[in-house]
Amino acid sequence: MPSFKSHVVSFVLRHSRKKAFSSPENLQRWIAAARKTEDHRPPASLHRRFDIETRLVDGFPVYEIAPRAGERKRILYLHGGAYVFEITPYHWHLIAEMADRLGYGITVPIYPIAPEHDFHAMFGMVGDVYRRMLDEAEADDIIFMGDSAGGNMAVVLTMMAAEDGLPTPSRHVLISPGLDMSLSNPKLFEAERNDPWLGIPGGLEAIRLYSAGIDRNDWHISPLYGDLSVLPKTLLLTGSRDLLTPDNLIFAEKARAVGVEIDVVHEHGMVHVWPLIDMPESRRARQHIVDFLNDNRWPVMQDNRASVVGASAQAAE
Repeated sequence: MPSFKSHVVSFVLRHSRKKAFSSPENLQRWIAAARKTEDHRPPASLHRRFDIETRLVDGFPVYEIAPRAGERKRILYLHGGAYVFEITPYHWHLIAEMADRLGYGITVPIYPIAPEHDFHAMFGMVGDVYRRMLDEAEADDIIFMGDSAGGNMAVVLTMMAAEDGLPTPSRHVLISPGLDMSLSNPKLFEAERNDPWLGIPGGLEAIRLYSAGIDRNDWHISPLYGDLSVLPKTLLLTGSRDLLTPDNLIFAEKARAVGVEIDVVHEHGMVHVWPLIDMPESRRARQHIVDFLNDNRWPVMQDNRASVVGASAQAAE
């Protein structure tokens, strides 16, 4: 049963953030308001806890949280925000917990966002970040982690690396990723009514602003339609009250069908990117992530596999 705090979070989201995605005009207003207050810098508390360096790639900041002594593994964290909003303290708190519990080095690019920039600028920058990581670490030691739009970017970046003949990362952690930006699945309309945060009209506007005119069915925008066989071992976390979940379950089914080792945490009653929000369910989700990355046990949730497969098949009907 979902926790009391998760119900409070859903209530607050439905009466606040949901408005941003209710229409293209509302999303534009929220973007304009956000630009006046956004601050991509890590909170001061992180600087007290970690050795953090800043460098520029293509003119944009990249924050590097130093790994624990002797640790080779690196995480490339791609933050969410519908391609139009900046990284938030919620992202930084998750990043800090991963750095603390895993000891891995974590690279956080503050990539260019829309509408000031578009797909080409975003992936040009994060592609350059990944190439520099490959100069410093083996691909087998690199993990891509991303939430929402950042989860989309993690998958697309891996597909682009494979297309360019570059080595691909060893694992993915995808938190409520947006994997089909065509928004053509008829199940999405029911999912939208159940989602206290995301909405289709605002989502389509965000896609229009960043996609640079690329068709929404193109795998560069909707990686569900790309070559999933190039993807690494993957942990996907998705909630039952998330507009994106029907497509996430289809993605998991299609990925397994082409041989990708993928495990799904499908949490009942959870909203979009719930692992970023401080509540009992997020603590459980973060433990799944740590277990997945900290050792070689596979899959993470063996007893969840059958129910997820069933849900995926149902979603695909």
